[in-house]
Amino acid sequence: MGPIELNGLTDAAEPFQTWILPALLGLGLASATGLRTFLPLLMLSLAAHFGLFGIELNDRMAWLADWPAIAALGTAAVVEFTGDKIPVVDHGLNVLGAFTRPVAGAVAAGSVFAGVDPTTAAIAGVIVGAPAAMAFNAAQGGARLTSTATTGGIGNPVLSLIEDLLSFLMVVLAFLAPVLVPVLMIVLAVLLFRLANRIRRRSEGTVTGSKAREGRA
Repeated sequence: MGPIELNGLTDAAEPFQTWILPALLGLGLASATGLRTFLPLLMLSLAAHFGLFGIELNDRMAWLADWPAIAALGTAAVVEFTGDKIPVVDHGLNVLGAFTRPVAGAVAAGSVFAGVDPTTAAIAGVIVGAPAAMAFNAAQGGARLTSTATTGGIGNPVLSLIEDLLSFLMVVLAFLAPVLVPVLMIVLAVLLFRLANRIRRRSEGTVTGSKAREGRA
């Protein structure tokens, strides 16, 4: 009975390890790419290269763990980080991100389906990663539009730093506890929504105060 039970447990765990766990991890990575195109991919590449968090890549995506890919992603991440703090440039990056971030999300998600054939992994990446990245990119875009409209873009660099931090933390938490990714996605979405509302309320309060002072004058 012992060996039979052990085999049964192994068979039951296989779909979880092959499909469910990679899907959850892919969702987390893709959500992070909705905020930053290259930072999550860079973190994934470094984790795979150094064997951190038990990260394994699909055979076709193994090149992500090579130094040339890490160097390219690192350079792109620095450029994105810097450019997103510059007025006008940040708007251009966000427009471009509407196209690049779903692709990055699909790549990130598909690459962690290590136990399936490359074609299936790519399809799974598109199904899992692209919609998640698009959703969070849309949420980020809404927060940016609110910030631009209410602060004239002055608040955008601060908002950008917050997005950097959220993207980074989302990847780390997805590495550490992929089963919590659905909860983390909800928390991240709520944070972005509340952040946009706070920016709008503060701006409205500033405008109201200015008008009141002008009225008294």
